[in-house]
Amino acid sequence: MPTHKIAVISDTHGILRPKAVELLQSAELILHGGDIADQKTLDRLKECARVIAVRGNCDKEWAEELPQEISLELYGKKIYMIHNKKQMSSKREDADLVIYGHSHKYEEKKEDGRLWLNPGSGGPRRFGRPATMAMLEIDEESGSLTVTRIGLSEGEAQDEVPDSLCPEFGSGELRGIVETVVRDLARGRSVDHIVKTRRISRGLTEQICQIYFTHPGIDAQGVMDRIEIAGR
Repeated sequence: MPTHKIAVISDTHGILRPKAVELLQSAELILHGGDIADQKTLDRLKECARVIAVRGNCDKEWAEELPQEISLELYGKKIYMIHNKKQMSSKREDADLVIYGHSHKYEEKKEDGRLWLNPGSGGPRRFGRPATMAMLEIDEESGSLTVTRIGLSEGEAQDEVPDSLCPEFGSGELRGIVETVVRDLARGRSVDHIVKTRRISRGLTEQICQIYFTHPGIDAQGVMDRIEIAGR
């Protein structure tokens, strides 16, 4: 009997990194833990492999057909999926594997006789955490299930720009930076592209990106307000 390879990813927020796409294309199936961001990103995921996804808090009207939670059986393993762990129902009680997202923090633990897995954020990096996903391997003959954590942002340190501010704006002109990053994100530009071409620090770019994708419809002023609330 074969060993089945399943990709687990969450919180992409409209960003599909090249390394993630390569791994997703190598899998039989993609399990997405929510906060996909838009139909375009879901369509891109479907081009890689078959997708089973739950709806995240940032998946709005376009995602009304996605379930809030789902229970399924794959190759003899019962799996329960939901975006926010705090909203779990009793449906999880007979699951061998529980998959969730929302926190952008990778978590893998055995508890209550089942495996709990948060693949972290496959898209934007939040609070300095790396971008991650996971690969499951299920052996039909033995019934074994193995999980491999995969970092998607390793090797990015060399792309960091030491100055927090974009030279074209001058010192202290944070609003100009926010407006530029928001404009680039709206045009579909990636964090890597913005860091390299605008010479804005990755940390600041990712903070703006996180606010932008977790508050659909937000403008530059709204991003500014939240950066200031966060202590900037």
